[in-house]
Amino acid sequence: MNIAVIGSGGREHALCYKLKQSKKIKNLFCIPGNAGTKNIATNLDIDILNFDILLNIIKKNKIDFVVVGPEQPLVSGIVDFLKDNNIRVFGPNKFASRLEGSKAFMKKICEKKNIPTAKFGIFSTKTEAEYFIEASNTPIVVKADGLAAGKGVVICKSKDEAKKEVKAILEGKFKSSRVVVIEEFLQGEELSYFVLTDGENFKFFGSAQDHKKVGEGDVGLNTGGMGAYSPSPLLTEEIEKKIKNKIIKPTLVAMKEMGHPYEGILYAGLMIIKDEPFLIEYNIRMGDPECQALMIRLESDLLEIILSVLEKKINNMKINWSKKKSITIVLCSKGYPLKYSSNKLIPDLDKINQNENCILFHAGTYSKDGKIFSNGGRVLNATSKGDTLVSARNNSLKIIQDIDWKDGFYRSDIGWRAINKK
Repeated sequence: MNIAVIGSGGREHALCYKLKQSKKIKNLFCIPGNAGTKNIATNLDIDILNFDILLNIIKKNKIDFVVVGPEQPLVSGIVDFLKDNNIRVFGPNKFASRLEGSKAFMKKICEKKNIPTAKFGIFSTKTEAEYFIEASNTPIVVKADGLAAGKGVVICKSKDEAKKEVKAILEGKFKSSRVVVIEEFLQGEELSYFVLTDGENFKFFGSAQDHKKVGEGDVGLNTGGMGAYSPSPLLTEEIEKKIKNKIIKPTLVAMKEMGHPYEGILYAGLMIIKDEPFLIEYNIRMGDPECQALMIRLESDLLEIILSVLEKKINNMKINWSKKKSITIVLCSKGYPLKYSSNKLIPDLDKINQNENCILFHAGTYSKDGKIFSNGGRVLNATSKGDTLVSARNNSLKIIQDIDWKDGFYRSDIGWRAINKK
């Protein structure tokens, strides 16, 4: 089979890495890919949001089916478009993608199905939003309704800060929407919970914990993710049962009732408070960098797993995971998540020692004249697995220290909460 992965980040490199191991794949493509995917797949450098050009490339290369990595093309309707043109594709359709594409849509499902989540309000006018803020406690969370590249959620410490953020969103700070969701701040521990679903049935697809804050000890600005580890020690049998029954099942029922059964990967971003799960957000794809930490632990054939979803045989699929712990640490461009420079040379990456326990996934990179350069805020992902989180983290830190890139920075404390508890 000829398979294409859509996207260019660390998540897509990790998906390509795992798919490459399948004996069923003849040719693997990544669209547009990065300097890392270039070593294991054929990169096709085109605009993934130009669906007509994408279709021509898929047909030209006789691609049998497509795996979509990032959220933007899913929200824009890539699955509907490809299916209409008789191309097999893995991911939710445009309507179902609203679970991530619209925070207001997700919150209304929570309200309808009594899914535990933070108390909230949805507003399109400043007056109503400010009235809600005045009646709320601080800190308070302000969210842009639509996609905002990980920058649409702000935890506001004061009511004035919340009003300022609301004003900015309603005046067009993000192109995706002029609607704002305001919700209570929940204090607990975060858990990333993944499932695969064919619209009827679903199967657990791993747990992880992400580190969003740019600074050590989880301080500073929010980012797309500075690192992650898997599995999450928060996930007990009791908590998982609650997640399935109170959150996942009602959501899938709601989507089916609306005539758009959810198919693909569903990622629940949860807050665990006194052994009770609360839904913070849904993502309609694998997380990044959680995907990297999960793929290094996945022992089953990823292609066979995906095909079982497409063929509605997910219940018959046994998914095997390594018992080892994994950690991925993101090496970022200095200045991220604010202003940073691109096109910086990253020397001697070919000299980094990699094996099945230590992998360097590329994110914001490109190659030119045999050299590798940075091309984004999050650049590389040092991903390792070990018998303990400490050993996994030490292995990832060694990779980054061996790279010794003067234009980058990273957090050395990924997994600190879980490690400090032991």
